Amino acid sequence: MRASLQDEVLDLCRQLLAIPSQSGQEGPVIDCLAAYFRQRGITDLRVDAYGSLTARIDGDRPGLVLLLDGHVDTVPIGSPDLWTYPPYEGVLDQGRLYGRGSSDMKGAVAAMAVAMTHFLKASEGRLAGSLVFAGTVHEELFEGVAARSISDYCQPDLVIIGEATGLNLNRGQRGRAEIKVETLGISAHSSNPKEGNNAVYRMADAIRALADLPPPHDPLLGPGILELTDIQSSPYPGASVIPAYCAATYDRRLLPGEEPGQVLAPIKKILDQLGMIEGQAAARASYVTGSDLTYTGQPMEAERFFPGWLFHEDEWFVQKALGALKQAGLDSRLSHYGFCTNGSHYAGEKKIPTLGFGPSYEKLAHIADEYIETDQLYGALDGYLALLEAFLGQDSQPL
Repeated sequence: MRASLQDEVLDLCRQLLAIPSQSGQEGPVIDCLAAYFRQRGITDLRVDAYGSLTARIDGDRPGLVLLLDGHVDTVPIGSPDLWTYPPYEGVLDQGRLYGRGSSDMKGAVAAMAVAMTHFLKASEGRLAGSLVFAGTVHEELFEGVAARSISDYCQPDLVIIGEATGLNLNRGQRGRAEIKVETLGISAHSSNPKEGNNAVYRMADAIRALADLPPPHDPLLGPGILELTDIQSSPYPGASVIPAYCAATYDRRLLPGEEPGQVLAPIKKILDQLGMIEGQAAARASYVTGSDLTYTGQPMEAERFFPGWLFHEDEWFVQKALGALKQAGLDSRLSHYGFCTNGSHYAGEKKIPTLGFGPSYEKLAHIADEYIETDQLYGALDGYLALLEAFLGQDSQPL
């Protein structure tokens, strides 16, 4: 039985890898997953306005609602010349399955889907509570935004995110925010700079001051880094014109519990010291608002503030999950994510008990020749089956 399941998860993963699914182009991969579930008897399927897919099984007695979350979008491949293996063919070579999205995160999505269908078959529908799979869209651009409609729909009691953990059990992550810092000046001809006020010079003062701002720190997750990522002036190009406007973008890594106003407060305090220009503040800070179209045509728009989260290692669901993984023969340990995930919504915004468990490693995400080791893929399948049995099986206890 184990060998046949391994063949099934490998085959499904290769099918998913053969379908390009950059953010905004996930429709065909959603269709592939929906067909897989239907062929195996799961017909309670739903595609929401953003295009995310949910598949649901309801048990025959009370219990928790367990959500398996995996995003199906990928980043672009970049230059094809950097790839030794074709990015959309799912080439298997010496225990590695190559392709865009193999580690981030179609391997996990395939393992979740196979675990769900096998669990339904093995339990014959006799489970405590409900099991929901979510294949979410647009995560690479908006972590947690598509997940909002998922949690509204199924109201989960526990979420397991399939982002790469190396088969460890993650209990938290830093979040992230994009902050726009703007400085104002007065335009003038560059041959007569005293008649103007250069917004770029004021931005340089702001950048130097912000570089000295001490970051908050979490003993497990590390610092709440504030890092400059982009800068531009206007008018551009500024031929013989002193710029009257300058904007810089900062990446801020968020720690658990940090609120939007709390994060901006020390930045605004520094900017206030830059004074006034023509009766208005010479500098200001705000969160970037991003917008894009999903493949369904539904706009997705959100302020780029995606919270961090962390659960204590002694929480009941943490220990129950860790015990189930070890009982399944996995050498799992407690850890945390180094990047942002859909957990920013489930745990950070909604405070739902959330864990991360998935195959492969964070360092393999977004690289050329992205791959997943088959041992990791098969280990994830074993782990998901163990987690489903622990939380929803006949011996599990209702809430």
